[in-house]
Amino acid sequence: MEKMNGTENNGVFNSTEMEYIRRHHNQQPGENQCSSALVKHIRAPVPLVWSLVRRFDQPQKYKPFVSRCVVRGNLEIGSLREVDVKSGLPATTSTERLEVLDDNEHILSIRIIGGDHRLRNYSSIMSLHPEIIDGRPGTLVIESFVVDVPEGNTKDETCYFVEALIKCNLKSLSDVSEGHAAQDLTEPLDRMHELLISG
Repeated sequence: MEKMNGTENNGVFNSTEMEYIRRHHNQQPGENQCSSALVKHIRAPVPLVWSLVRRFDQPQKYKPFVSRCVVRGNLEIGSLREVDVKSGLPATTSTERLEVLDDNEHILSIRIIGGDHRLRNYSSIMSLHPEIIDGRPGTLVIESFVVDVPEGNTKDETCYFVEALIKCNLKSLSDVSEGHAAQDLTEPLDRMHELLISG
């Protein structure tokens, strides 16, 4: 991997993150490609975060730039999805193929195979790993990608653009997951309160 950035640790990965990247994110960029990895620590348990990430058919649940998604056929390896992108980005559609969906290791990989955008030969891998954050179950999310460098752009420009998109997606994934986690924590308290009042 040619360039790697931690979203919360100034581009420096700790040994645990490096081990996960080595094990699950073996991107092999070609000569005219750029590659990078980003991390996000989310204050929500892996099963909750994975329930959002694994929905290849509903990326709009946490990806802010997706307005619509249609999957052709069953949800399985090789499935294709047609994604409509919200205005404001230099694209309107993207055709993406599901490469890996591993519910045991919590790994999702997709490849972009078409659409009206400049992300040629783009593929990404997301992996989720359990961790403890402030004494509670949390999730370390790592997302790596490799993509062609478009004509007229540098590797740094291309990486910067893709990293900015991924950072927005990871922040949104964190916000949605942590919102659900907070709701899961308060619901039992609300039910207990209702029981005490009605009792």
